[in-house]
Amino acid sequence: MNSLRNSVRLVGNLGMDPEVKVFDSNKKMVRLSIATNESYKNDKGEKITDTQWHNLIFWGTQAKLAEDLLKKGDEVAVEGKLANRNYTDKDGIKRYVSEVIVNEFLKVGVKG
Repeated sequence: MNSLRNSVRLVGNLGMDPEVKVFDSNKKMVRLSIATNESYKNDKGEKITDTQWHNLIFWGTQAKLAEDLLKKGDEVAVEGKLANRNYTDKDGIKRYVSEVIVNEFLKVGVKG
């Protein structure tokens, strides 16, 4: 049950091509964004689609696979954990970021 304490599963479309960073230790990280959509009908019966954007972080083997296999627009399913961090930007303003650290992903809707 411990693995359920911080578990995130998302299915959506990628909003960018993989952004790859390689660190001094030769450790690879890939950053992506994913859009998830939720549709509902309002009081007037009109269909409303609410889009949420999420930041994804891939490390190691998953980063290499994401770099090789994924591109903007792809539909993917991801599983990972939620992580929050903060940093100070170049203007001295403290910024807060929530990210999904991806453990596994699956490219959805692939033909053949």
